[in-house]
Amino acid sequence: MTMTHGSPDTAPIPVEMPSDRRGATFLGLYVGVALLLIALNLRMGVVSVGPVLVEIEHDLAMPPAVAGLLTTIPVFAFGAFAFLTPALTRAIGLHRLLAATMIVVAVGIGIRLLPSAAALFGGTVLVGAGIAVANVCMPAVIKRDFAHRVGLMMGLYSTSLFLGAAAAAAFTVPLLTALDGSWRGALGVWAIPAVLALLAWLPRALKGPGPSRGGRPDDAIVAPLDEPRLSRLLRDPVAWAVTAFMGLQSLSYYAALTWIPSMLQDAGVSASDAGLLLSYSSLPGIAAALLVPVVMRGIRPGWLPVLIAGVLCAAGLLGLLLAPAGAAAWLWMTMLGFGQGATISLSLTYIVLRAPDAAHTAHLSTMAQGVGYLIAGVGPIGLGLLHAAVGGWVVPVAALLLVLVVQTFAGSAASRERHARGRGR
Repeated sequence: MTMTHGSPDTAPIPVEMPSDRRGATFLGLYVGVALLLIALNLRMGVVSVGPVLVEIEHDLAMPPAVAGLLTTIPVFAFGAFAFLTPALTRAIGLHRLLAATMIVVAVGIGIRLLPSAAALFGGTVLVGAGIAVANVCMPAVIKRDFAHRVGLMMGLYSTSLFLGAAAAAAFTVPLLTALDGSWRGALGVWAIPAVLALLAWLPRALKGPGPSRGGRPDDAIVAPLDEPRLSRLLRDPVAWAVTAFMGLQSLSYYAALTWIPSMLQDAGVSASDAGLLLSYSSLPGIAAALLVPVVMRGIRPGWLPVLIAGVLCAAGLLGLLLAPAGAAAWLWMTMLGFGQGATISLSLTYIVLRAPDAAHTAHLSTMAQGVGYLIAGVGPIGLGLLHAAVGGWVVPVAALLLVLVVQTFAGSAASRERHARGRGR
């Protein structure tokens, strides 16, 4: 039978549904797996650059400050290109747009194979742009296609982000060795998962809704008078709470991702051990992302998970500052990984829970991730400048702890069970 609906936000999966329950379950499973394959690609093309940054500097005779932009540009791109998403969905629809993002990511990674610094930076911008739009689409698709399993799917989505990042961090250097020291080849390999995700998602994208009576795809994110507009969300306190939490936790995460290896090395930890510790922190992050949906159902009041996650992050950072050597470092990275995994999963889940339907989710996701990642991009740069100015890590870590305090207040506000509707008052 065919599912019918009066609004693009009411149908969980607006496609031809099998008449039997088993077929419907299989279709839902397929869509979920395909979505998670896309999620795996939303960090790989960015995280894979860090492990071969030294080889890039040497090969292209590039100053470290310039090479460092390769890890900073994508974060700003996540914010800047996110604002294009609503207009793009009106052109081709939400599900087809998600497929297009994988094409852009694969092409961007492929362009970095060209023997040119301009191609390297241009491809990095494209990778960031594709991921930015996919970042915004994912919560809206989950809200639309899995309205009754939002918590589970957002937990699995967050887990996939960590798995993709961990895989890129762990395997890029072995790929470099296997490819006779070719850093371009090691980066290029990560186009393969994007192509596979595209192939998996393509049947869902092509089976998606056709044009509505207004000439737009039925799964376009529109903003009629009774729906949210981004300008109205900018006056909504709930939307700002979600945005602040998203931006501040991303700032903390990317600042730590960039500078913790240097902090450990300055304390006498070898470069290889510092990299291993950073990669290891993804494991407790994955565990935390999986646990968050369960914890959110079982713990009251709702702000308590936000507080616990903030305390874990703070304890990990303080431990790395005060006792970074030996076995203790693994404990601090475990705590930091748990805290970061929980805050990332919470921030993404609040985007969905604080919106009543897919249209609101898409606009809230645009605001939270657009503004949030622009805030996050300041983190690595700001922490580096602060470290250069004071010549140590006490003040930079103190700054991150202050960010964690503000982040916890924002998360507590976002945890309140109310919706960001963005309607004029």
